[in-house]
Amino acid sequence: MEKFMLRRLLFRKLLFIIIALTVHTGYAQFSPEFDIYKDQFPSAKLVRINQETSIQVGLINGEIDILQHFVEEDLYLDESATYNSAQSLSFSAFFEMEDVEAYSLNFERGKYREYKVENYKKKDDLDRSFYDDAQSLNFIYPDLKKGSKTKLIYSEKVKNPRFLSPFFFADFTPIVNNKFTITADKNINFEFRKFNTDSLEITYSEEEKRGNKIYTWEVKNTKEYKYESQAPNYKNILPHIIPIITSYNNNGQTVNLQNDVSDLYDWYYSLVENINKEEDDKDLVKLVEELTADKETDLEKVKAIYYWTQNNIKYIDFEYALGGFIPREANDVFQKKYGDCKDNSSILLKMLSIAGLEGNLTWIGTRDIPYSYSEVPTPMVDNHMILSFTDKDETYFLDATGRFMPMDLPSSFIQGKEALISEGKEKFRIQKVPVIPANRNALVDTTHIVLVGEALQGRSRAEISGYYKLDYFQNLENLSTDSKNREFYNAMLQKGNNKFLIKEFSEVNKYDYDKNFIVDYNFGIDGYAKNFGQEIYLNLNLNKDLSFFKTEENRKHEVEYDYKSSYNYTTILEIPEGYALEYLPENVQISNNFLNSSVTYNLEDNKIIYNHKADLNFLILDLAQQKEVNALIKQMDKAYQEIIILKKINSKS
Repeated sequence: MEKFMLRRLLFRKLLFIIIALTVHTGYAQFSPEFDIYKDQFPSAKLVRINQETSIQVGLINGEIDILQHFVEEDLYLDESATYNSAQSLSFSAFFEMEDVEAYSLNFERGKYREYKVENYKKKDDLDRSFYDDAQSLNFIYPDLKKGSKTKLIYSEKVKNPRFLSPFFFADFTPIVNNKFTITADKNINFEFRKFNTDSLEITYSEEEKRGNKIYTWEVKNTKEYKYESQAPNYKNILPHIIPIITSYNNNGQTVNLQNDVSDLYDWYYSLVENINKEEDDKDLVKLVEELTADKETDLEKVKAIYYWTQNNIKYIDFEYALGGFIPREANDVFQKKYGDCKDNSSILLKMLSIAGLEGNLTWIGTRDIPYSYSEVPTPMVDNHMILSFTDKDETYFLDATGRFMPMDLPSSFIQGKEALISEGKEKFRIQKVPVIPANRNALVDTTHIVLVGEALQGRSRAEISGYYKLDYFQNLENLSTDSKNREFYNAMLQKGNNKFLIKEFSEVNKYDYDKNFIVDYNFGIDGYAKNFGQEIYLNLNLNKDLSFFKTEENRKHEVEYDYKSSYNYTTILEIPEGYALEYLPENVQISNNFLNSSVTYNLEDNKIIYNHKADLNFLILDLAQQKEVNALIKQMDKAYQEIIILKKINSKS
């Protein structure tokens, strides 16, 4: 018995040692730094341990020479590491890729073992356009897994000094060490524009050494920025700096490069001043004459030309080197019937000229770009070209890349943006594109309903305008059958609940540029009303759109919308024969600087007239404004729960 007990005790000790060794081995597969950063950033999938960007800017034979060098070292904190194995680097005619080295590092036997990437593949990136000069260098990190590190070292030649890249101090992953250095010939002058950096502790130094000026920025332990739906573009959120070469001294003479917006305009104008010099295509001249023959005013002529261009010139992104900045010949665009934003602007410019009218080429940044021309007078400030036309002190911003765009409605993505309008050599003006008011982008829906048992039967007319209308048209263009159209309208015009079903519909002014779009439809909602004995309970809040604009209380960033909007729902209920109104909810009115909304009930003859309207007067709401709007929407959410009660006449209580 004693021997048995002794064996049992020894077995337990041995088992304990095996378990302890197993646990120790399990922990030992990760490095000490893994444990540190896993504790420091528990929610992160990876952490960038080190990021170094160094830029050398020199003068060679009176020309600026730029080389950028990058070092990136990442540590993967969970099993998603495998999904990051495939990586790519982008380059183009303006950014020429040079030396590239990439490694995986796995912690084995107490130290990191290095696995070098051996195969790199170049390919053209043609996914988003007919043709551009974007290319990518693609590779796969070997044996990447939880606890692995990667190291990437590469350089690129910047072929045009106007295209210095911004440097980001933080990202959507944590960064432990982040350093940015510019070493530049002392004869080259810089300005540095900072964005979203107020909350960071940035260490900055500047020194002069061996004929160079050295500018250095360092940041430690930046947090992981949270990605959120409907947040503005990352440039509006992430802290970054934009280095701008303003001028340089060459043999005692100062050469302005990007000192202010006039330098940017001079360069832009040099790229467009020689377009459309060839003889006009005879067929294009004939077309313009036909389009404008019966038009009495200049605006009518411009409108006819503008709408023709939208309908007949297919938008295809087509860029190659400076071809991304130089419009193609109008004759060319007319013959091929396609082009990018610059090409559409080119043919519009020429067609207006043939008609004896003056258009103006216009550079503009979309709302993804948060900079003004005074802040960043470089090509980074804009990414789009349109044509401007001015009539009686009113400027129209014509973007022929869109479809069904009325002349007085700019593209939604340039609302509020600065436009750089060409008026000839060395002459330009900057003008802001207006933000279209909410009541221009409206959905007005009038519905008549009757009760059939617990079901609702209704007929409605929806009148849709502005950007709302464009959204409808762009979706409808891609639908080829009546059943798909019905499915679309069931989703867009839904009332009550998911039992809503459109039975018949008809369309008025479909694809019309200037008239409101109208949809007439009949529908049913089974089981919507509730019948309890002698009483019917019915919620007339068939559309609760305002609830969709409420943001989460713990949101971290601004929320952005495509356009201001307005809606107005009127529902008219015929009280069923044999019933009388027992209870009618109180009217509700809410209002602040961003939102006006109301719900009203009225009894007229034997009908209850319900109305719900709202004006949403915002494109972007910051966190404080979101709280203000949320507070009002909560009040409306309560109003949405209110019901009317109908009671049988002469019924006993």
